Amino acid sequence: MPKTIRVDPLAPDPEKIAEAVEVLSKGGIVAFPTETVYGLGADAYNPRAIRRIFEVKGRPMDNPVILHISSFNMLFEVVEDVSSDIIDILRVLWPGPFTVVLKKRPSIPDEATAKLPLVAVRMPAHPVALALIEKLGRPIAAPSANRSGRPSPTTAEHVIEDLGDSVDLVIDGGETFLGVESTVVDLTRKPPILLRPGPVDPEYLERVVGIKVSIPDFARGLGEAEKALAPGMRYRHYAPDKKLILIEDAPGIARCVEDLAKDLIGKGYKLCIVGYDELSYLGDLLGVEYISMGSKGNKFEIAKNLFKALRSVDKTNADLCIAVGIDEKGIGLAIMNRLRKASGGNIIKCGDPYP
Repeated sequence: MPKTIRVDPLAPDPEKIAEAVEVLSKGGIVAFPTETVYGLGADAYNPRAIRRIFEVKGRPMDNPVILHISSFNMLFEVVEDVSSDIIDILRVLWPGPFTVVLKKRPSIPDEATAKLPLVAVRMPAHPVALALIEKLGRPIAAPSANRSGRPSPTTAEHVIEDLGDSVDLVIDGGETFLGVESTVVDLTRKPPILLRPGPVDPEYLERVVGIKVSIPDFARGLGEAEKALAPGMRYRHYAPDKKLILIEDAPGIARCVEDLAKDLIGKGYKLCIVGYDELSYLGDLLGVEYISMGSKGNKFEIAKNLFKALRSVDKTNADLCIAVGIDEKGIGLAIMNRLRKASGGNIIKCGDPYP
């Protein structure tokens, strides 16, 4: 077990924050809560510490990490060529679950950016994360605090389950608020490109700050980008160890799930189903374990419970699990991105048989 300190997520004890900062200052790595998921942090100006994050996670070095900052002054220290229009946008969206990709300054280590000229930056909306960055006085480089490819951690227990003693310190701030990673947008392109969907959805960006983003297929979780400019663009992510089939949302999906499940059970598979409350009756009907993420009418509830549900798959006696899709409106796009990635492309449409 790594050393773990418990803090109030809304009012963290300054002495406990100082203890974590001492670890970071000495080149250590610290797991800490943000409003999205738990991050695995290192001093953003310490290349050796950043490399250790990649080693601990088993993360490919060509998959860049996000720099977490606590002020706009810190933003100007890590990026250059930032227009006043971009600053106006960020003043609306920060602190919050929104990551922007901009041109980096030469002082930023290549280890954080996969040797690319761009860097992903965000200002988290979590008292613990902000206190940690402010006390350190430097940005914190942090991907999610899980074994690479696994569902992201939304509790300290998830971090310990995946990484164990390889982390120098875990700050336990309870369950995270939102449960899926931040939205990532490349603002160096025209039009801006959505690299990873998150809680700040494209409709909100257009309505509130006037950004209309291009949404490539990889942002929907369909295929991979040729080059990762930000986390989540390449490689299998968010996946349980057990095999997952995703059935896309469609009219009559309840019948589609039932028919698919009966077919798979008939072929000898031990099944579980990950879906929403409204379909939970299928568990009893089919005699399989049903893992609910929440009500279909509350997508933020589903997002918050998504990774916990995917981790629960590995605790069942099933050897195959069906995940039920939802529509892509609002944060539904982020949910479907994660489910498609978690399935490793093992996706079928309503009514199609499983091979």
